[in-house]
Amino acid sequence: MNFKDIRIAVIGLGYVGLPLAVEFAKKYTVFGFDINQKRIDDLRKGIDSTLEVENKDLLTVLANTSSNGFSPTTDINDISSSNIFIITVPTPVDENNKPILTPLIKASEIVGSILKEGDIVIYESTVYPGCTEDDCVPVLEKESGLDFNSDFFCGYSPERINPGDKQHTLTRIRKVTSGSNNETAQFVDDLYGSIIEAGTHQATSIRVAEAAKVIENSQRDINIAFVNELAKIFNLLDIDTHDVLAAAGSKWNFLPFKPGIVGGHCIGVDPFYLAQKAQEAGYYPEIILSGRKMNDSMGDYIALDVAKEMQKKEIQLKGANVLLLGITFKENCPDIRNTKVIDIYKSLRLLNADVEVFDSWADNREVKEEFGITLKKNLEDKKYDAIILAVAHNEFLEMDLSKLKKPSSIVYDIKGVLNKQDIDKRL
Repeated sequence: MNFKDIRIAVIGLGYVGLPLAVEFAKKYTVFGFDINQKRIDDLRKGIDSTLEVENKDLLTVLANTSSNGFSPTTDINDISSSNIFIITVPTPVDENNKPILTPLIKASEIVGSILKEGDIVIYESTVYPGCTEDDCVPVLEKESGLDFNSDFFCGYSPERINPGDKQHTLTRIRKVTSGSNNETAQFVDDLYGSIIEAGTHQATSIRVAEAAKVIENSQRDINIAFVNELAKIFNLLDIDTHDVLAAAGSKWNFLPFKPGIVGGHCIGVDPFYLAQKAQEAGYYPEIILSGRKMNDSMGDYIALDVAKEMQKKEIQLKGANVLLLGITFKENCPDIRNTKVIDIYKSLRLLNADVEVFDSWADNREVKEEFGITLKKNLEDKKYDAIILAVAHNEFLEMDLSKLKKPSSIVYDIKGVLNKQDIDKRL
């Protein structure tokens, strides 16, 4: 395929798909497909609610030329002339932590229905090794009537988007690429290489690229789980975990992980994809699942630890006014997907506390729909028995929490970012 003839369709315009589509649109003709009509309407106006793309950059690529530009749509017919299809839909888990491939399969059906001879389909969604060729390719073949690696070809280039991170953006992160045969692998590598400043790493196969992605987040998950376990131990020994980590961190090769709650669309989800595949192959992944169990326990643990601190000051837990600062899964971004702050909220509610949540980054409508919580609009009208810093938004670091405290209150710092003299406890 000649690069001059490239017409790219990005399927799924969320945190991963939109930045990719915008960057490709600076050089190529790009169509963006999403089933969310409101999302498409906003993008056509140059508005990105995820805040991953600057509005001015979005408006620039929306001004189409004959050789490049970006056209968002909900109409499959609008993307039918494309010859490169990049699928960036989410891959969540269900309530039993089993992988949900429905978005991936549905996207494959859409692409398969318009697939033509010579087209290339590239997947970016995080999956277990073998998913692209074993689960997605058969759908493409069935819907298109074409033969894999004869009539059409596939690639896999796992996303590495870090929501809210304005330093490690798409073009500044090295990209792993792969293809279903040598020629396709080289084409996919050259395609991404044309926009990725940090360069690319061409994996030896699609399965290798899939495995590389899923262990990136599994490794981080396990390291955080280890530090969370340390926090529980040191708490029992009445030792400040962050002081211990600072001391240990003076050694050149000590890894700088901190305790906390682990949510989001990647770290809290991806390990289950690898665990599922491992169990299908007849192996029970003890370390991976133990890490997940530890990290998923932290919401309840923090709630109970807050309750203990309140008891020390003889603050009645039943009916206590508790303020949670932050609901997004990480700092300085509006993403609430798989946020584990909700675990703290639910646990405190079960302990009969009156819990309120403030987060100016989060969308109130989304929080209401997802969790049934109405966010506080301001913090000027009330004082609290307990204040919990759950998310380290910049505005919270500059806030004078003393104005929100009652004469006898506690401040609990989950992130370990506030001054020690201003808090009662940090995780």
